[in-house]
Amino acid sequence: MTQPYAIELAGLSGGYGGDPVLRDVTLRIPRGRFVGLVGPSGAGKTSMLRAMLGTLPRVDGAARIDGKPVTPGAPPPGIGYVPQIETVDWSFPATVEDVVLMGRIRRMGALPWPNREDRRRVGETLERLGIGALARRHIRDLSGGQQQRVFLARALIGEPVVLLLDEPTASVDIKTRDDVLHLLVELHRSGITILMTTHELNAVAAHLPWVVCVNGAIVAQGAPVDVFTGPILSRTFSASMRVIRDPLTGGVLVAEAGEHGPFSRMPEREPARASA
Repeated sequence: MTQPYAIELAGLSGGYGGDPVLRDVTLRIPRGRFVGLVGPSGAGKTSMLRAMLGTLPRVDGAARIDGKPVTPGAPPPGIGYVPQIETVDWSFPATVEDVVLMGRIRRMGALPWPNREDRRRVGETLERLGIGALARRHIRDLSGGQQQRVFLARALIGEPVVLLLDEPTASVDIKTRDDVLHLLVELHRSGITILMTTHELNAVAAHLPWVVCVNGAIVAQGAPVDVFTGPILSRTFSASMRVIRDPLTGGVLVAEAGEHGPFSRMPEREPARASA
């Protein structure tokens, strides 16, 4: 029997009233894949995540998570979600432990009060993410990287098979960005399917094995070395984009060129080849 896709969108269109943000999106992501969703602001990346969560106000077409249909207003079982930290109300009086326990409510039974096992699992999850000492700290007193790990812990404690992250490396410094990406790579190795939106094209090229380019619809998808080309990225971002190759590693480096940028007259290079 064929196993269901971790994420499946079929002819999906939707938005918030008026013209749709997404138009006839068809996307199938197999189980166990680590995928970056890239595109300009307003391209529909967050809306696509909301369609998977059942929170996009107007949707036509179908969405399934791990073979189960998504219904409006009801996040499907087996899914974890990490929002953009800029959207969080940091004045809310909650400790790190309180926030993470919110992700375990579905497993608490009829009475949504944590027991000893729930608190043990919180401690284990925080230790796994390297923030075990922060359990009693208020979330507003944490750094951006620590806050990101707290919301990642909240998503993981529900034991998801699919993890959705909206701009998990936004508003953090370069070291924290790389720490978060390395952490996600480790989580992916444990078998979780991960889909994250991001504007960090070069970080995606360095860390993620699969990428989907979006601008209202799917422009292209595949390995970064195949998808990150000048023509594809120019269509995705509606701007002149150039891709060059690192002469040492052969990896792709992306730059927004425009007609007068420093790479505007540089041809795209093939990966460096060792001489015979």
